[in-house]
Amino acid sequence: MARQSNKLRIIGGQWRSRQLSFPDAEGLRPTTDRIRETVFNWLQPVIHGARCLDLFSGSGAMGFEALSRGAASVVMVDLNPKVVRQLKENVQLLATRNAQVVQADCLQYLSQANGPFDVIFLDPPFAKDMLQSVLERIEKHALLASGGYVYVECERQLSDLRFPPHWQLHREREGGQVRFSLYQNSAGDEASPSDII
Repeated sequence: MARQSNKLRIIGGQWRSRQLSFPDAEGLRPTTDRIRETVFNWLQPVIHGARCLDLFSGSGAMGFEALSRGAASVVMVDLNPKVVRQLKENVQLLATRNAQVVQADCLQYLSQANGPFDVIFLDPPFAKDMLQSVLERIEKHALLASGGYVYVECERQLSDLRFPPHWQLHREREGGQVRFSLYQNSAGDEASPSDII
């Protein structure tokens, strides 16, 4: 049972102001309202109709926000059975058919995922040294659509990440101990690199 304080609020879209529960779990720290509002302002031109992947989904804050704002579908992946159970309950609570919840190791999932995705949310547990392997596997299996976006939330001091050369950094900010960034896959894109301002 989630504590009363274990609540997140959907910020915008059809479920605006709806509150969802999330369980106590190691490493689970929902993306703050302020950061989510900023990120979805960045993604506003492209989120409607997007096919999304929410890895290390945790509370589901990013995935449910994307669905609320018109994403066509979201796959939420997490390994923790308690987390997965709550995600499924929240999917039922919101009565959406556009969310798929998968209990799996995220690296293993990426090896057999049915991509590509238009938007991928990456917010792995801090201090677990997982992000680089995830980035490499997304690239290896071509899981990010041409022109698609990757959101990365990580420790502020994590400075040695290597991104594929055709992933262009479009926005990056820091808040507290967190750095959050948005990259676009420009491979094969002959149009303007981005509509995002």
